[in-house]
This record gives sequence, C-alpha cells and structure tokens, in this order.
Amino acid sequence: MKKIIYVLVCLIIIFTISIGNSSVKSADNENLIQYSIENKIIRFHVIANSDTSFDQALKLKVRDEVLKYINPKLKNSKSIEQSRNILKANDEKIKQIAESVIKSNGYNYSVNTTLSKENFPIKTYGNITLPQGEYEAYRIIIGNGKGQNWWCVMFPPLCFIDINKGEVAYKETESTMKKVLSEEEYNAIDNQKTDKNKDLLNKDKEGELNKEKGAENGDKIIIKFKIVEVFNDIFKK
Repeated sequence: MKKIIYVLVCLIIIFTISIGNSSVKSADNENLIQYSIENKIIRFHVIANSDTSFDQALKLKVRDEVLKYINPKLKNSKSIEQSRNILKANDEKIKQIAESVIKSNGYNYSVNTTLSKENFPIKTYGNITLPQGEYEAYRIIIGNGKGQNWWCVMFPPLCFIDINKGEVAYKETESTMKKVLSEEEYNAIDNQKTDKNKDLLNKDKEGELNKEKGAENGDKIIIKFKIVEVFNDIFKK
C-alpha cells in the first residue's frame, strides 16, 4: 500500500511540474514574440493640444499635411533603419509643416517632434492590435500635448493604407506587415483571428453551461481521469 501511495505522489508531482513547465514556456514564447514585434516597427503619433473639438480637428489637419509630405519618401522604404534615417533627415521640415498648419488655422501652439522609444497601451488600427509595450515612435506633440492622439504604423508603411476600405485594406495590411513580421508574429497582432478565437471560447463556455444545466436536471456527469484508471488497474491486480 505504501508503495502504491509513493507511486501516486510521484506521478502527481511529475504531472504538476509538466504543466508548470508548459505554462512557463508558453509565456516566454509570447514575451519573445512581443519583444520581436516591438523592435521591427516604427509607430507614428500626432498628439493634440487638448480634447476640445477644435484641437482634435487641428490634429487631423496636421496629420494630413505631414503624411502628404512624407508618404513619397517612406512608402518604398525597405528597412526600419532606412525609415529611421528618412525621418531624422526630414524632421525639421515636418516640424515646419506642422507649425504652418497650426498658424494658418489661427493658433500659436508650439510643436515638438521626437523619434524615441515610448511605452504605449494596447492600440487597435484596422485589423491589427498592438499589445501594450515599448515601441519606437515618431511623435508630433502639439502645444500641451494633453489631448487624444491619432496613430498608425510608419514602418512598415501602414499610414498610407485607407483602413476604411474594409476587407481590401485588411489584405493590404496583412501583406505589408508580413514583409517584416513572421507568420507567428503577425498572427499575434491579427485581431481578426483573435475574434475567431473569442468565438471558439464562447462556444466552449456554452458547452460548459449545457453540462451544468444537465447536472441541475439530474443528469449524471461522469468525469474520468487517466491516472485514476491506472490505479484502479493496479488495485485489481
């Protein structure tokens, strides 16, 4: 009997360690994927002076003029380093464009531009959702920079894809992102697939609810564990 208990304890310990190792490996893999994604893209943020309707509208006007200027220079960039150099070389011109738009609209807000690593919360753009993390970003900060920001991905160049085109834009986004991201990395930010996973999860929950209802109605639910079956066989012998 002591021998059987000893074997049982050993099997439980092995089973627990195995599950723990699997969870750690899964978490480590997710962290590595996120870190890799963070270091392969450059985000673009235009931050409004405040959340008033006037300042928010001004932010979009600055965005439009800046993208009109920088689009031809960035759309054919082949690497993150090339895009980084283009932004640095055109930083003063971009700042001048932003200041001109602000002044022509009757405001005297200052403009600050930076290309740096920043912490960002989770953000969705079209069919991609970037997790919270530290990303390299080119930022245009208008005035106090206390308002909501508009953002997109500058490298690879997603800012120039009209996300309002629906499925066409989704396919173009996927094609563009996969030029720099692996299949696994893209799947991690593809919110279309995330939604499908949620549907599957909801179906699983519905299945569990049906089981509970069956139990409430007096149906007998039998749960079998392989390890129990093994020990039943040992005792029979």
